[in-house]
Amino acid sequence: MKTLFLQAPSFDGFDGGAGSRYQARREIKSFWYPTWLAQPAAMVPGARLLDAPVEELSVEATLDIAAAFELVIIHTSTPSFPTDVRFVELLKARCPAMLIGLVGAKVAVDPADSLAASSAIDFVAREEFDYTCKEIATGRPLAQVAGITWRDADGKLVHNPPRAMIEDMDELPFVAPVYQRDLKIERYFIGYLKHPYVSIYTGRGCRSKCTFCLWPQTVGGHRYRVRSAANVIAEAKWIKENMPQVKELMFDDDTFTDSSNLPRVHDIARGLHELGWTWSCNAKANVPYESLKIMKDNGLRLLLVGFESGDDQILHNIKKGLRVDIARRFSENCRQLGIQVHGTFILGLPGETRETIAKTIAFAKEINPHTVQVSLAAPYPGTTLYRQAVENGWLQPEEGGHLVNDKGVQLASISYPHLSREDIFHGIETFYRSFYFRPSKIWEIVREMLGSWEMTKRRLREGVEFFRFLREHQA
Repeated sequence: MKTLFLQAPSFDGFDGGAGSRYQARREIKSFWYPTWLAQPAAMVPGARLLDAPVEELSVEATLDIAAAFELVIIHTSTPSFPTDVRFVELLKARCPAMLIGLVGAKVAVDPADSLAASSAIDFVAREEFDYTCKEIATGRPLAQVAGITWRDADGKLVHNPPRAMIEDMDELPFVAPVYQRDLKIERYFIGYLKHPYVSIYTGRGCRSKCTFCLWPQTVGGHRYRVRSAANVIAEAKWIKENMPQVKELMFDDDTFTDSSNLPRVHDIARGLHELGWTWSCNAKANVPYESLKIMKDNGLRLLLVGFESGDDQILHNIKKGLRVDIARRFSENCRQLGIQVHGTFILGLPGETRETIAKTIAFAKEINPHTVQVSLAAPYPGTTLYRQAVENGWLQPEEGGHLVNDKGVQLASISYPHLSREDIFHGIETFYRSFYFRPSKIWEIVREMLGSWEMTKRRLREGVEFFRFLREHQA
């Protein structure tokens, strides 16, 4: 079937792709690659991948493009689901014979209610959906496709048997050729990555049990299944030869540096160095010094690290598997080796108080990552955090989908008897101002700008967007 893999139009600047940890508008305009749509797109001959938010396509323009296809598969999320359903209904009204399906964590954890939301949706995919999409695109009857919930001719919802996890990750084709063919890679910005960048996965799943983290608890699972080092290096070589404008590779695995994976990381690093790559990756704040040095000596530039909190009790509450003293030592090791760190923090996790917020801000200033991102605790359905929030009355079940406002900005969904949503929400402004409006941090940013006219232009644009975010957030 002529197949379109689609990130549907949504809020202005909304990053809803599967590579996004939080589907929302950012403080500065940022977009992750829609890797989890690119993967099945690489498996369906003649398919197209369209990222409408990144291309700033209107609903009408996207409908015009989608109308040329027989099968449309849309990635959806809890925040974007209402607008995605409206788009599906408009598309079905224009093309009644079209087959339309939804994929993503939202429909994986709640397939029945997701499908029941509109008769225009023909099926939703559960579990990993790469081969699910491929089988449907080849024309296999929905009744014979594992891992979907679908609507039969009588309108009855049918739950097919589950689909097994993919074990041989090397059997999946590269996603980079799909990026090159279908996406405008210059439109993908991440403030702490070189531009243009490319992000890929070298594996799926995460052994950590963080209660708030969406993908391991819904689609990816807790077993870390990886591609071989040779396979990863082969895709890096393809990108180097076919996408010469790319300045940095980002490995977007939930925890690329998992302790079970370090020998493979060392092999990948050495292979990337031979190819002349600058690269970055996600990491937990417990990577040993010896591994950090091997990575740095072989082209590593930056680590994206989820510190989450500066309070040990909160880290214990969310099953982070980390202590503040370990994170502090890790940060010092990175500083000694010259590895930049982009630190992410979350406000409003179980155990949060005004005092712990102040403690986390002080910790962030102490370890001083090059840049930070501060998010609000997001109880996505399907996560342990969501169940805890409902069971303890921190969140009403009917409010489970209220994760962003009508402009796509993240909301504080959880409240506690001692700490209101408003306190948590406005804690973000306090955090950012305390961290960035220090003379030492301002000078650090200015010094970075002085070294490059390109960086100067970029930081000025981001600065305008950041101050606009602070004003809107405060209002």
